Amino acid sequence: MGKLYSEDSIESLSPLEFTRLRPGVYCGDTTYATQLLVEIVSNSIDEFRNGFGNQIDVIINKDIVKVADYGQGFIPNSFRDDGKTILEAAFSVLNTSGKYREDGTYEGTSLGSFGIGSKITTYLSHWLTVSTSRDGQYEIVYFNEGVFKERRTGETKQNIHGTTVFWQPSEEFFTHTEVEINKVKDLFKTISCLCPGLTINLDNNGEKISYYSTKGLNDLVDDAVSEKEIINNRFNMNFIDGKNKMDMVMTYTSNYSSTLVPYVNTGLTESGPHITQIKTTLTREFNKFFRDKKWLKDKDENLTGDDIQEGMYLVFNITAPNVSYDAQVKSRITKIDTKPFIQALTENLQIWLNNNEKEIKLIADKALNARKARDAAKKAREAVRKPKEAKKQKLLNLPTKLVDCWGKDRTKCELMIAEGDSAASGLIECRDAEINAIFPIRGKIIAAYKNTPEKIFANQEVINLIKAIGLDLDSKTSKLIYDEKKLRYGKILLCADADPDGASIRNLLIEMFWWLCPELILNGHIYTTMPPLFRITTNKNEYIFLKDESALNEYKARHQGEKFLISRNKGLGEQDSSELADALVNEETRNIAQIVVSDENEAKQMIEMLLGTSVPPRRAFLLQHESEANESD
Repeated sequence: MGKLYSEDSIESLSPLEFTRLRPGVYCGDTTYATQLLVEIVSNSIDEFRNGFGNQIDVIINKDIVKVADYGQGFIPNSFRDDGKTILEAAFSVLNTSGKYREDGTYEGTSLGSFGIGSKITTYLSHWLTVSTSRDGQYEIVYFNEGVFKERRTGETKQNIHGTTVFWQPSEEFFTHTEVEINKVKDLFKTISCLCPGLTINLDNNGEKISYYSTKGLNDLVDDAVSEKEIINNRFNMNFIDGKNKMDMVMTYTSNYSSTLVPYVNTGLTESGPHITQIKTTLTREFNKFFRDKKWLKDKDENLTGDDIQEGMYLVFNITAPNVSYDAQVKSRITKIDTKPFIQALTENLQIWLNNNEKEIKLIADKALNARKARDAAKKAREAVRKPKEAKKQKLLNLPTKLVDCWGKDRTKCELMIAEGDSAASGLIECRDAEINAIFPIRGKIIAAYKNTPEKIFANQEVINLIKAIGLDLDSKTSKLIYDEKKLRYGKILLCADADPDGASIRNLLIEMFWWLCPELILNGHIYTTMPPLFRITTNKNEYIFLKDESALNEYKARHQGEKFLISRNKGLGEQDSSELADALVNEETRNIAQIVVSDENEAKQMIEMLLGTSVPPRRAFLLQHESEANESD
């Protein structure tokens, strides 16, 4: 039986007490103190968007942060009925703001609309100091652990105006009191593109960067699409109707995925009716245009949104009054009047489509190929789906060349992908049948980033590989659905010769796994075997395997004067079962390495650059690193 209520069970907490008890309610993720900086900078951005101040200075010194803007500033030394000044109340009294009303100074279109952001920065910091200058006066307010400490006032030069905030986040509320600097840099870069004319100066522990954009959203798109863009004339839209504004840039790339970057009042959003209705409008207008041009036949079904959006990169910023959000972090919009924006989008899009028919044909071809790929992925999913009638049928659905293991704990089982039937046969002889499954492939598998999904899923080697792994295929995304419970092997070992051809085979397999299911790599399931390059035969006829020339030189140095025979190891297909056992199976003698990704975005860019269809960036990379390759030789 649980505890009974007592007189002390029901508590009433002050806003300060509640925020410090439950910081995640207002702050969201409390791993880092980044959100506090976002809240203060958002206020400075609102000032710029309202026509006051074109510069924001941010200084970070370890976990101490300073933000200064040159906006209109608060009215200094103006007291309210509760005895607090406007400045003090703005940083200490919850739900205090000048941004609520549509007929107010900010016309209801500011990002800071709850009257909470600056307060949580005060509440969740060891100390916070805020100063404002305006009309020849200044006021400085000091807070300690969220509580007002003192105020200073005085006169200043008539032309000085703006607000400066200093604070130190408290480790009581954040796992790390520092900000996520890469996230902050990305944010400032984006904000400068959303707000052309605004300069953001960042001093991060002595590293100084200035962010400024001349082309607005197009600067953001330039950096994102790089050399993958397939059209020359982007869709650009600048719509203004009173308080309603929308800037949008859309282009298409050679990628198979789509990217939509939706901002509202300069805040990045994750979901809401604005995203849904913009996607619906794009799908409707593209399908209509494709039919008018007979690229879609009367008997053809409309293309889906996913088909049309393949390769699309779209970024927009909507300025709208009275937007409703589901939380202080403002990532999900629950209410927004989209009618004026959708009407404007429809009109502008129709003009763009009609004026760029040749380029739109490229988009149509890409969308039609996407549908073919979706159909191919659906067939592939049906081909790899395991029958549900009986366990025996499930086993019969596995690839015929797969020599499976019988272990029940599949997390301990290994799938050894071997180059060629000869190597596979030797591995079958020497394997531990409980945990080692052997799967031969014929040389180099199809290059994922140089082929369409349709061609990839028409490749029998790929289908067999998917069947062996055991994961389901999502026909909508053409990707494997990562589910550790369905994964048939805890380790997937790439077994290839220790020569350039073997390296190429391993790289193509890594590329294929990254394309099919990057989670397999990110979660540590993919390993590469590193067969020894040399074998030492001692004067006692014992074998010692050495992985590379460096190991060989070390061995020679340690055994000077001794007699031994050095032989370069044969390819895996030429080794007998006992040699393969030592090189690939025996955990005490084999040498394997887990494929590890330290930065997912960087890995994605690197794989697409080195293995994708675009030649110039790959050539530039190879020329830049030519000396390293020569050194390794």
